[in-house]
Amino acid sequence: MIQLSDAGKRFGPKMLFTGLNWLITPQDRVGLVGANGSGKSTLLKVLAGMETLDYGAISQPKQMSVGYLPQDGLSLYGRTVFDECLAVFASLHEMERELEELSHRMSEIDPAGEEYAQVAERFHRVQSEFLAQDGYNLESQVGTVLTGLGFSKQDWTRQTEEFSGGWQMRISLAKLLLAKPQMLLLDEPTNHLDLETRNWLEDYLSNYPYAYVLISHDRYFLDVTVKKIVEIWNKGVHFYSGNYDKYLREKEQRRDSLLSAYRNQHERIEQLEAFISRFRYQATKAKQVQSRIKELEKIERIAVPEEEKTIHFSFPQPKPSGRIVAEFKDVDKSYGPKDVLRNVSFTIERGERVALVGVNGAGKSTLIKLLAQSEAVTGGEYSLGHNVGVDYFAQDQYKELDTEARMLDDLTRVAPRSQTELRNLLGSFLFSEDDVFKKIGVLSGGERNRYALARMLLTPSNFLLLDEPTNHLDLRAKDVLLDALQKFTGTCVFVSHDRYFVDRLATRIFEVADGAVHIFPGNYEDYLWRKQNGAEQLQEQIQKEVAASSAKSQVSATADSASTSEGCAPGSPSASEAMGTPKRRLNPMKRKQMAERLAEVEMAVGENESAIAACEAALGNYVSAEETQRQTSLLAERRAALARLETEWAELSEELEATE
Repeated sequence: MIQLSDAGKRFGPKMLFTGLNWLITPQDRVGLVGANGSGKSTLLKVLAGMETLDYGAISQPKQMSVGYLPQDGLSLYGRTVFDECLAVFASLHEMERELEELSHRMSEIDPAGEEYAQVAERFHRVQSEFLAQDGYNLESQVGTVLTGLGFSKQDWTRQTEEFSGGWQMRISLAKLLLAKPQMLLLDEPTNHLDLETRNWLEDYLSNYPYAYVLISHDRYFLDVTVKKIVEIWNKGVHFYSGNYDKYLREKEQRRDSLLSAYRNQHERIEQLEAFISRFRYQATKAKQVQSRIKELEKIERIAVPEEEKTIHFSFPQPKPSGRIVAEFKDVDKSYGPKDVLRNVSFTIERGERVALVGVNGAGKSTLIKLLAQSEAVTGGEYSLGHNVGVDYFAQDQYKELDTEARMLDDLTRVAPRSQTELRNLLGSFLFSEDDVFKKIGVLSGGERNRYALARMLLTPSNFLLLDEPTNHLDLRAKDVLLDALQKFTGTCVFVSHDRYFVDRLATRIFEVADGAVHIFPGNYEDYLWRKQNGAEQLQEQIQKEVAASSAKSQVSATADSASTSEGCAPGSPSASEAMGTPKRRLNPMKRKQMAERLAEVEMAVGENESAIAACEAALGNYVSAEETQRQTSLLAERRAALARLETEWAELSEELEATE
């Protein structure tokens, strides 16, 4: 569909990429990755026809439709949300009007005439095309996409200009998805989406009929939506088959192979140079020396690129707090007549990592502001525990910074330390050399976010409250931040729309919805399982346990009654025997076999319980979509096996008890 030949692009004096040869086929699902500033968005604009190449050529079919979603900057006005989305079907609306006109003409002209035959033929062609594009279900299509992207039915009739920038980007994304261009280009489509909406978009893209290329800093989103990774690195473009997880493994393998080849080549070069130096002036070795010189000249030297720069840091480990870090008791929060939280109670303990999830507008940021005490509760009681110090990182934390201050000066004012220490800290956040003297006001949004994180590290606390800390961080930076938070010994409450980040970090999930906070143990994968399947299975398990417990209690009660009933002295027949239902007697060999089997079942139950715990622990550490699916399947098998063993154990136990 689109072909780039020996393509290259500069940004001022900086070469972004060169020598790119890339053919994008009709069914490609491509993830475009690379460090911030490497040229990803520029390459996407080249594919969209919004920028030209400095070198090489690009070609594509003339009739091919291309849809492009930038990171931000789109503004819509003048129509309702629903009408704005319907506007993408202008050609279908034109077909519909033509069908009405043709139908009206056919009702007025002679059916036996030649004109009628021509009009009828045209009507048939237009109607076939209209049906092929599902023209009679346009409103249904719009409603499905708007609902999937988080718009309520009340929002459909609101004017587009009433929405914030993030929601306007959602409207623009909805229009693109409805238009179904043959080449869909998405630059950070998940930036303004909550986790629930991202899940919907993942499913939608998996069924998208045409090609798409997307940029995302959400590792899980890339894992489940793309089948090829294109990486811009070191001014070159490199291709990998598979999703992001496979790309990481293959990239490591490629680098290992390159280093091995480099070492082998280096050894050979040293051997040749040593031979030449040793025998250069010996006439008897002249022929061999010349041969070695020619071989040396023909060697194409392998270049090992420098290690990629990335953020390296760790949070200072804080002084321990009390066991109870924060506690809500019947807390309410409202803004005028609007209730955001109602009668919320929970406790956060030392060392927990709590993720706040829920749709946009549910109250996640409000809850984290209450925890940070930057806003007061409307009702109820909120208390911090013993020796708890709070650090709060807001979504717009950089707005609190002095834009006229230079970074290095600002850090010195916050925490007086040596220039070397401060420069090292800034260097770990990719601010090197003269960058440290830049004013905060000239930094991009992503750079200011990185700087705000670095600034926070200089004032350690044992209770971190982080509202979207991964915004504007690239994938490698997110991984380093994740590693630092996993090693952090304090307590952390965070909001993130990055599925991988939440899965790897959270030990509990707080779902904020409809003014309430619902608490789930485990990570996001566990939360989804409990939401989708766990409730039903848990209810069934509880019913089985209650039934089994009731039966066991009944047997026990009967035995107790028999042993203590009047007229049943020690050594006399039991009550059941007295009533004509004597206990069943077993052959001693048969009874021994049953007892041995009971012991085997008890051991197997313990082994299955351990295996289930191992599967649940493995699911708590995301590796890949395939591994998650495998572990989920294995977990279901283990649980089914455990249920069968427990049933057999109960039957054997009852039968053995009946013979005693």
